[in-house]
Amino acid sequence: MAETGNTSGIRDLRTVGIPVVDQEQALTFYLETLGFEKRLDVPMGGGARWIEVAPPDAATTIALIRAHDRLSAGVETGIRLTTPDAEAIHATFLAHGIDADDVLRWPGTPPMFAFRDRAGNGLEIIEVQMT
Repeated sequence: MAETGNTSGIRDLRTVGIPVVDQEQALTFYLETLGFEKRLDVPMGGGARWIEVAPPDAATTIALIRAHDRLSAGVETGIRLTTPDAEAIHATFLAHGIDADDVLRWPGTPPMFAFRDRAGNGLEIIEVQMT
C-alpha cells in the first residue's frame, strides 16, 4: 500500500546537528556530564570529525558539528530531551554546573526547563512519564 503525503521516501529521523566550537570539549560534555554514549566518531579531514552522540537506547542522535563562518555555535537548537523526573535532573544539572533555567510548570503541560551546553547551545528537558 502506497504511503500518502510522503513523495520523497523519507522514513525516519536519524540525527540533528549542533554547532560546537571545540568538538573534543563538546564530546566530553555530552558523554561525561549528560551521560550520553558515543555512536560514531569519524575523521573528516582538516581536523574536523563527524561525531554522533545520544542518550542510551535513543534512536535519534545529535551530531556535534564543528562551527564555522556560516554555522555559529551558541544557538537555540529546538532539541527537546525527555526524562521521567524534570526536578531530579534539574537538581543534578545545577550540581554539575550546567547552565539551566528554572523548571517551568503550566497547567496541562509537563514540567520542563531549558539548559545550555558548553558552547552555549540551548536545549530543553521535558518530563515524560515512561511506560
